[in-house]
Amino acid sequence: MTCLCIYAGSSFGASPDYVETAMALGTACARRGLGIVYGGGGVGLMGAVADAALAAGGEVTGVIPRAMVERGWHHAGLSKLIVVESMHERKQTMAHLGDAFVALPGGIGTLEEVCEAFTWLQLGLHAKPVGVLNLGGFYDNLLRLLDHMTTEAFLSSTHRDMLTVGCEPEALLEQMLAARPALVSKAPEFKNTKGAKK
Repeated sequence: MTCLCIYAGSSFGASPDYVETAMALGTACARRGLGIVYGGGGVGLMGAVADAALAAGGEVTGVIPRAMVERGWHHAGLSKLIVVESMHERKQTMAHLGDAFVALPGGIGTLEEVCEAFTWLQLGLHAKPVGVLNLGGFYDNLLRLLDHMTTEAFLSSTHRDMLTVGCEPEALLEQMLAARPALVSKAPEFKNTKGAKK
């Protein structure tokens, strides 16, 4: 693993712990020689993780749609800024450049991004580790939902276990470096639904 794709909120969140942890992750990546690719924003946890990595001598690549650059939402001091034409191209480029995916706390965009990376892993479209930094139990409800999906037979336990979870940056990075996701086929189930209750 040489480059970590980080998803994070464009807001700072309600607790200073979020910013401190984002900075700690950026610093930890730089110290390990791990490059970072992220959404290219200059504010919120996105900006905090980038600033910390850069301050520690790390390489940070931002990927951001042109419309956001025109609004001045980009980080102007990155190692490299890749300007794309759409959100879809942004996510595809980030996924291509990253060797693993980690979600910090964030909003609906962060949730959508990490769930997409997790879905791609489940479908065997890549074999890159996917994890969440569960600071202060931020992702507890998501993890409970995944457990509920498993109980209700919409998600296999094998696929459920592919998601790496950590509460602290250094420990999560250790888990991500050690993770070797196995590609397990997700074959669709076709069942006769005649007579099913409506």
